[in-house]
Amino acid sequence: MENQMKFNHMKTGPLTKGDLRAVQLIQIEMLTEVDRICRSHNINYAMIGGTMLGAIRHKGYIPWDDDADIGLLRAEYEKFRQVCETDLDHSRFYFQDMRATPGYRWGYGKIRRKDTFFLREGQAHMPYESGIFIDIFPFDNVPDGKLAEKMHNLHCTIIRKVLWSEVGKKIDKNLLMRGVYFLLSKIPLKMVSSHLLRFADKGNRNKCQRVRTITFPAPDKYSEGMGEWFEQTAEYSFENLTLLGHRNYDAYLKHKFGEYMTLPPESERKSHPVSYYRILDET
Repeated sequence: MENQMKFNHMKTGPLTKGDLRAVQLIQIEMLTEVDRICRSHNINYAMIGGTMLGAIRHKGYIPWDDDADIGLLRAEYEKFRQVCETDLDHSRFYFQDMRATPGYRWGYGKIRRKDTFFLREGQAHMPYESGIFIDIFPFDNVPDGKLAEKMHNLHCTIIRKVLWSEVGKKIDKNLLMRGVYFLLSKIPLKMVSSHLLRFADKGNRNKCQRVRTITFPAPDKYSEGMGEWFEQTAEYSFENLTLLGHRNYDAYLKHKFGEYMTLPPESERKSHPVSYYRILDET
């Protein structure tokens, strides 16, 4: 009842065109802050996914995109999350990941804007603040060799499903899968988080060619591409900012999207589903 009263004072999705742009402008604030922190502390990052694509194809946001993604190799991510404790502008933003935020179940971090709200479908019961955000992805090694990469991918999938279970048990359309997710959700979150970090650390001890985010699907099932793409960065225009991205953006975007300069059909130009949102706190 208390949650429903809270939602009564918010807008319901999908985002209007004007509100989509307002969300993008708030995310630009966060991208500015991430870039400031990383440059101040010599932390290497790269725009990834639709953000990198937007920089190349649109010089900014893909017009219908409602999120922004930043990627860092694991060692850089660890430096970044530590620096956020002291150098992030906490008057406007807060950082979340599984170690910083009780009940948080994603294997990557988020920077969120205070005094806003942005709730993805099926996540109203999650026990943490849900402001407008950008995603901060850590990238870990993928082992070389066909069998090793298949076993690694299976391990990643299991971890991802366990973390997703708290949402999946409520929204999966398959009754049997909801039951499976219910059982998986009983695994203590602290145990899953510790296991993920040990798994990442073990994989990162050896030099490997490719990387991925452990808890996020990869474009070819196994990797986000070459680790050197994340090491070798260059500056690109994104809206009114100058941000870092892959120096070899062509190889990365072809791996991620294929013929990336071709616009998708209008039927596929959609934002992510959002249940409730508030652009800025009006109180």
